[in-house]
Amino acid sequence: MHETSHAGAIWIRDDRHAIAVGVLVWTLVVLMIVPDGLDYSALHTAQAPTAGSPVTRMLWLGLLGFGSVVVLWRSGLAWLVLRWLNPFLPAFLIIALASVTWSIDPSLSIRRDIRFITFMMIALAFMVIGWHGRRLQSVIRPILTIMLGGSLLFGLLSPQLAIHQESSAELVGAWRGLTSHKNALGALSCIGLIFWFHAWLTGEVRPAVALFGTGLCAICLLLSRSSTSLVTAAFVLLFLFMFLRAPAGLRRYMPIAIITFVAMLLIYSMAILRLVPGLDVLLSPIVALTGKDLSFTGRSEIWAIIVEHIHFSPYLGTGYGAYWSPVPGSPSLEFLQRMNFYPGSAHNGYLEIVNDLGFVGLACLIGYLAAYIRQSLQLLAMDRQKAALCLALFLQQGITNLSETHWLSAMSVNCVIMMLATADLARAHLQRRLQLHFGDPTDSIYRSVSLHPVSAPISLAEHEAARWT
Repeated sequence: MHETSHAGAIWIRDDRHAIAVGVLVWTLVVLMIVPDGLDYSALHTAQAPTAGSPVTRMLWLGLLGFGSVVVLWRSGLAWLVLRWLNPFLPAFLIIALASVTWSIDPSLSIRRDIRFITFMMIALAFMVIGWHGRRLQSVIRPILTIMLGGSLLFGLLSPQLAIHQESSAELVGAWRGLTSHKNALGALSCIGLIFWFHAWLTGEVRPAVALFGTGLCAICLLLSRSSTSLVTAAFVLLFLFMFLRAPAGLRRYMPIAIITFVAMLLIYSMAILRLVPGLDVLLSPIVALTGKDLSFTGRSEIWAIIVEHIHFSPYLGTGYGAYWSPVPGSPSLEFLQRMNFYPGSAHNGYLEIVNDLGFVGLACLIGYLAAYIRQSLQLLAMDRQKAALCLALFLQQGITNLSETHWLSAMSVNCVIMMLATADLARAHLQRRLQLHFGDPTDSIYRSVSLHPVSAPISLAEHEAARWT
């Protein structure tokens, strides 16, 4: 969007290059889902690669470069979006960048930092080119559907690669599709279900199309045999239905329900990590629902080893992403000695942050989550449908991160989607402010090749935003 005049509603909708930026987002999502070089035969190593293939590196450099060019080109509007962006997201990046100075593997931390910066550049570019109120779901929902459909086809054509061949009970017959693990496919299917169910409830797509998309996601979820994702999907879809279809008299209580859920999430996190004695009794319902034992399929032993390592640097951690470096001398190799297994992550998003960036990083994560909820609840009065989707994604991630590592992780597609949702929240709030001042934009498309009409209006918008704040 470009604002071209203070007087009169000459605010022209600009959809140029929207498809190109959408392709950048699709490319990023695909890169985060499939293994490097599409080498599914190497997944049994369960180790993070020390470096990507030349093609993969070129793609990542292209994403960072093009994303940065778009942000610089629309720097005025990008700055406005940043002013409304969850402040703990750039704060986390600053801490992650600073951690290079104390990291146990500085080169790996630098690579993770660059990837995180790429996420942010793509998210900002996505918000300043061709944005509209349904832009997030209209771009993310199709690519998730394509990847899940591809997973089904991959499983039928190459079952030896798309289906786990391990002999352990929890993996026998479980599909991973185009992802690297059954839990990744389960989480991706759950997110796809959220987008399609939301599209049906809000009428964004025809019922028949919504039924097809929902059915596809549900099939992939069942084939993944991810009990955590299955329970999460049931809970979040119920939340979405209640949030969007509940009688008006009950809607006033939804913010209270969200805050209650966050409190429960915190309590269960402490119970799972055995941080407070006596809270183990709260885990019984989870065990009954998921069919897991109290070790959560061996995760409790992983958590115990991670907690031991955290004691060496509890406040600042040992560097963003630096722990999981499968090279000689890495402390993560202790898992091979004690468990004869290399998990590749802490299998808990909250614990992973503490391990990487200490309690300072955890405080930043908590601030990010609180600010995200606050912005989502504030959006209720302006766009209830978008607020419902953002809150549903938060609930899904909040539960999933109890047993998987996704929060602010440069190795997770879930982090990409949440970062896009975070930037989308910022742009929605900014859009409301701009509409209050300039009115609604016109439907015509801005075609001028001159840069001067673009630069001046953005400066005016910056001036007005300063007045508003």
